[in-house]
This record gives sequence, structure tokens and C-alpha cells, in this order.
Amino acid sequence: MLVLTRKPGERVLIGDDIVITVLESRGDGVRIGIEAPRGLRIQRDEVVKAVEQSNAAAASPGDDAEARLRAVLGKS
Repeated sequence: MLVLTRKPGERVLIGDDIVITVLESRGDGVRIGIEAPRGLRIQRDEVVKAVEQSNAAAASPGDDAEARLRAVLGKS
């Protein structure tokens, strides 16, 4: 991991086509701007993790899944 100190208005270049600009510092947070090619997905880590957890929870059957399925199908 590369760790840098930047001031508002300063930029970091990643490769030839990604530019990260420090916009401002607010208390314990920093606002950044990211310029990248349109086809490149840029996502927040916490959102990706929340979606993954939600998908895993939705895909795993509960303990009573068999009983609920039998009830829906009208079989006992």
C-alpha cells in the first residue's frame, strides 16, 4: 500500500488514465474526486461488502426451508 500526504487541490495519478484529486478535508474525513474511464467501475468497499453479505444471506436456506417448501407445495 502506498501512503501519501496530500493537500486540497493536489492530485495522484494512477497509470495513464486515473486521476484522484483531494477536494477538501473536513474534520475526520477527506473528500476526493476520481477521474477514470467510463468503463471502469468505482465502488465503495463498505457497499460492496454489504451487498455480498445480503446476497449470501438471501441464498442460504433457513433451518425450516424444507418444511416451508412442503407447505407451499401442499405436501406433508
